[in-house]
Amino acid sequence: MRNWKIKASLFLNYFVFAILLNSVGTVILQVQSNYNVSPSSASVLEAFKDLSIAFVSFFVATFLTRIGYKRAMLIALAFVTVVCLLMPVIPGFAMTKLLFAATGASFALIKVSVFATIGLVTNNKKDHASFMNFIESFFMVGILSGNLIFSAFVDDSNPSSTSWLKVYYLLAAIAAIAFVLLMAAPLDESAVKAPETKSPVKDFVDMIALAIKPLVLVFIISAFLYVFLEQSIMSWLPTYNNQVLHLPRSLSIAMASILAAATALGRFFAGFVLRRVHWLYVLIGCLVCAAALVLIAIPLAKTADASLTTGWTTAPFAAFIFPLIGFFIAPIYPSINSAILSTLPPPKHGPMSGLIVIFSALGGTTGSIITGHLFESYGGEKAFYFSLVPMTILLFALIAFNRLQKKQTQTLNTGG
Repeated sequence: MRNWKIKASLFLNYFVFAILLNSVGTVILQVQSNYNVSPSSASVLEAFKDLSIAFVSFFVATFLTRIGYKRAMLIALAFVTVVCLLMPVIPGFAMTKLLFAATGASFALIKVSVFATIGLVTNNKKDHASFMNFIESFFMVGILSGNLIFSAFVDDSNPSSTSWLKVYYLLAAIAAIAFVLLMAAPLDESAVKAPETKSPVKDFVDMIALAIKPLVLVFIISAFLYVFLEQSIMSWLPTYNNQVLHLPRSLSIAMASILAAATALGRFFAGFVLRRVHWLYVLIGCLVCAAALVLIAIPLAKTADASLTTGWTTAPFAAFIFPLIGFFIAPIYPSINSAILSTLPPPKHGPMSGLIVIFSALGGTTGSIITGHLFESYGGEKAFYFSLVPMTILLFALIAFNRLQKKQTQTLNTGG
């Protein structure tokens, strides 16, 4: 298969960072016991992760064609390997903040490079959309694996134990393997190499100019709202399982993997459905089903009895229902990302990927922090009811995005 080595490398890169980035929900739960921090204080871990992603993306997205996508990914993997090795050696809330800041900064390089590289290793729009859905699906497989891996290191009998930090030795090893695989994978970047006559300042100005185009602006709003929704649920689901459903801590973390599994499955099926049905109809149907699931699942939590829960087989029914929301919201992000990227020439994919990463990061940290404050002030049930708000706004944003995309296509077809 053509480009199989670099494609396999992209999958493994995404897998490593899926585990690290989305461990924030698990770590939020753990630091509340280990380091005696409040839910609202713990929620800043999302900010350390996402704001570092946004900051680095903002300043380096336009320069990556000069650095080289492969070189940027190698730098990111090396950096995160070192930080993971330090995590068990220097335990503390400050080190945890540093870990997520370093992970976020590294992921900014990885995600922009991966998104831009997809355009180099695919042949057409359908191939692009298919690979985008599959790689995002594999990202969710990483999250699923991460929840199960972390839960295996948590000591239920001693909530204040820091034995779970040993998981970072394993993650450092996986990152090192990803580094070696990428090093051995060839990648032809000549199609996107920046002209020597074009200045970095001009690259930066071009990215800002791209952001204020109506189609791109509405896309940015849609991406922001999606990640706001996804991260508000993903980051706080372990805490919801523990504090609302009263599941044991390790089981609360492990059962959060249902959300990742449902999302991976949703994106996998979307790769086939979107070849036959227009993406707008699919995504509207998904949002309606997701909203209905919220209205069904949260009332079930009120009647759930977890007093006899010892494992998956004895967990209340409600613990299995709410995470299924991932199946319905899953196709939104890769679908709109592919739609915007596949309409642009390869040299624009780097700057556009930078904008995607920046506003996705801002959406993630905003969603997590707001949900953290809602958890602290009103409890988990009301906090998750709030997810209906971004769902509703996102519905209208997608309709507007579709209309603008049609106008853009008509303009290109008429040569305007």
